[in-house]
This record gives sequence, structure tokens and C-alpha cells, in this order.
Amino acid sequence: MSQATFQYRALDRHGVKTKGKLNARDEREAYRQIKANGLMPIRIVESNRRSRVRGVTQRDLSQLTYQIAVLLEAGIPFVDGLHGIADEETNESLKQILRQVARAVEGGCSITEALEPHRAVFGDVYVETVHAAETSGNLIEVMNSLATMLEREEEMRRNARGALIYPVCVIIVLVLAMGFLMTVIVPRFATMFAGRGMALPLPTQILVWLSDGIKMFWPVMLVGGGLSIVSVRHAWKQPRSRQRIDTMLHRIPYLKDILVGLAISRFAQVFGIALRSGISLIDALELSGRASGRPMLQREVAFLSERVSSGHRLTDMLRQCDYFTPFTRRMLSAGEEAADLTKMCQIIARHYEREVAHLTKNISTLIEPILIIGLAFIVLIVALAIFLPMWNMGALVG
Repeated sequence: MSQATFQYRALDRHGVKTKGKLNARDEREAYRQIKANGLMPIRIVESNRRSRVRGVTQRDLSQLTYQIAVLLEAGIPFVDGLHGIADEETNESLKQILRQVARAVEGGCSITEALEPHRAVFGDVYVETVHAAETSGNLIEVMNSLATMLEREEEMRRNARGALIYPVCVIIVLVLAMGFLMTVIVPRFATMFAGRGMALPLPTQILVWLSDGIKMFWPVMLVGGGLSIVSVRHAWKQPRSRQRIDTMLHRIPYLKDILVGLAISRFAQVFGIALRSGISLIDALELSGRASGRPMLQREVAFLSERVSSGHRLTDMLRQCDYFTPFTRRMLSAGEEAADLTKMCQIIARHYEREVAHLTKNISTLIEPILIIGLAFIVLIVALAIFLPMWNMGALVG
């Protein structure tokens, strides 16, 4: 069997990260060579691999987490279970990660330490809750909760994408049709009318100007649109500009309800899982705030965390938080009073999952009248621009 070149990252006896290359027949032999040099491998990748692998999706993580929870419940050792899952995994990227995690655990690392090099794949919430659950011995229940959370989030994303397919398709078709009219049909009619020495009506003149502008400046418009998209994406990565964008999005009536529902649902799910895994109230607040993905909610959660750590009750501080809805504040307050915040978080998450599902299903119903009105207006303008000169021509002939 021919040898391949492998790139690796490893830890030495003092915990210092190192990297390098070696030649081996397969990953197992490369692993043995690295171990023989007194290193703990944390990542091994074939450097000349040509097959392109897809990334690890939320659905992949959800299925993996369910499998791990089932194996743990069945009493199967964690490492043996991971090797078994990796052998049947079709996603090459995830298969490599699972083997690396299994090897790290075999080498004496905790599960959290084995997951740490792959934090970008699993996410902060996943790694930190697994760490707390591993410490408290509550790993099986937390893995089930994580799998459920990931599955629900994936379902919400699918519902949102499905609700947007219809209006997006209508808008794309409308733009293509308008582009065809403006660049092909309108110029031909304008040339025909101009050749007869007719004065064009105002609607026709406007369409001709727009048509000439599109044909002349379309490269500038294309570049400008691309730069605008890049600028918005870059601004979203900057904390200050992201807060401004987030504030603007929350001023759009219907969109605000969806954003608030998604953020609170995500916050409640992570908050409940974090508390169940054994994370302290302060750390659970900070983790769930970061996981919400909404700068406005993150600011309020940071305020809550600071005030609660100073000795204030969560119920009292919630009254000063405007982003949290009255329903959420009541449920969290009741949970604190009953010393059962975890259960209340489940109720909050389910409530807003239903709310968001209802809102996303009604997006098409809401947008459809707007699209019809816009389409009717555009058709009217184009019809007037084309038929007014023809009516004038008919009047002249008559």
C-alpha cells in the first residue's frame, strides 16, 4: 500500500501545541507514529486528499448527539461508541472529527478536552454544556436535550426557508421580466416611435431613460450591489454596527416579532440546558445570552448577569429588561419562585417555537398582497408607456 502525507497538530507533555507532517499508510499508522514521539494527536488530516467533503450541518450534529446519548444509555463505552458511529458516518469531515475525538479520549483527555479543538464545528454552547454535564455526571440527559434543541432549530430554519421560497421566486421572476422589458422591448418600441417623429408621452420617456441607464451603467450597478452586500456582511461582524443593524431590523413590525421569538426561544433552550447540566446561574445567563445571536438581547442578559452576581434577584431585574416579553418575564419569575427554572425554560421555548412557526407560515399570506399590488403597478406603468404612443399614432392616422 502506498504511503500518504499527513498533517497533524498535537500536544506535548507540557500541553504546548505543535504541528508537523509525516508519511504513513493510513491515519492509524500516523497516529501511532505521533504517539511514539511522545505527543498527543488532536488533529490528523491527509494533506494530499483530493476529495472535497461537505461541512458539518446542524442536522449532522443533532443526529450525532442522539446517537451518543443512546449509546451512553445502553452502557456502551464512549470511545467504542464513537468509533462505531465514525465507521458508519457518510460525512467525511464529521468522520475525521469523530476519530480524532475518540483518539484523544483514548489518550487520557476528557470529552471536553477532546471536543475543544473542534469548537468551531460544535459551537460554544455544545462544548461548555458538555463540560458542565461531564463534571456533574449528567451527560446522558444533557446530550438528549442538546440533540432536541439542535433538531428544533433545524426545523425552524427549514420552516423559515420554506416560507420565503414563494415570495423570493416571485420577486426573481418579476426582476427578470422587468429586465427583459427594459432592455429589449422598450428600446424597440422607442426606436419605432422615434422613427415616425412622434413625441413620446412622459411614461414612455421615463421607461426609455431607465432602459438607457440600465444598459449604460449595468456594470456599475452590479459592482455596487456586490459591494453593498459585502459591506453589510462586514458591518454585521462589527459589534457597534451590528447593534445598529439589529436595532433597525427590530423596527420592522412583522420581522420584529419573528426576531424576538427566535431569540427568546434560543435563549430559553440554552438557559434550560445549561442549568440542567450543572452550570451556575450566572454562567448559564452569559452562555445563553451569547447563544441568542441578538445584540439587543445580549445587552440585557449582560445587565442581568451583572446585577444577579451582585446579589439581586432575577425576578426583580427582569422588570427592567424591555426585550424580554411579559410572558417570558412571568415564566422566569415563576420558575425562580418555584426553584424550577429549567421547566419554565422548556415552556418558554415551546411557546415561542409555536409563535415563530405560525409567523413564518403566514409570511406568504402577508407578502402576497404587496407583491400583487407592486406587480399591478409595474404592469400598469409598462402598459401605459407602450400603448399610449400607439393610441396617439392611431389618433393621428384617423
